[in-house]
Amino acid sequence: MKVKKVSEYLKDKDYYQIIAPILTSSEFLKRKRYIHHENCSVYEHCISVSYLAYKICKKLKLNYADAAIGGLLHDFYEEPWQDHLYRKDPFFKQHGFVHAANALDNAMKYFPEYINERISDIILRHMFPLNIHPPKYAESWIVTFVDKKVSLDVLKPSKNMFKYLGLTKKNK
Repeated sequence: MKVKKVSEYLKDKDYYQIIAPILTSSEFLKRKRYIHHENCSVYEHCISVSYLAYKICKKLKLNYADAAIGGLLHDFYEEPWQDHLYRKDPFFKQHGFVHAANALDNAMKYFPEYINERISDIILRHMFPLNIHPPKYAESWIVTFVDKKVSLDVLKPSKNMFKYLGLTKKNK
């Protein structure tokens, strides 16, 4: 599936009905200001992951509603990850390793009525293999793979890919 503009995904009425209460909340809308990678916001990234996972799960007759919600909340962390780039956090405390737990904490804080075991697993395990515990559910695996695909699509043309891999020199 090709990644499209978010507005295209939101035309799907069944999908929109599932995610609308989260998508339109003031807390989720803050993610429009958080850059995910290059010129893509966390808001756009999460909708892309959510919608593509929803479509795949629907086609495979899996729990597409949980995939849509889990995909939407998988990067629901507190602040832009770039704010942490130049901190001297221990390696395993850096964003890639900790943001999934942060996203789950936020999801439970702001949207507890949507969180179940499968959605928790989707959010918490989407960074596998960085987090060493693999996903438990098919929907979690799908969100994990879709997240990688969407992120790589954004990064492919980038001359700055190495900075996202932590392979650039830090400015003093």
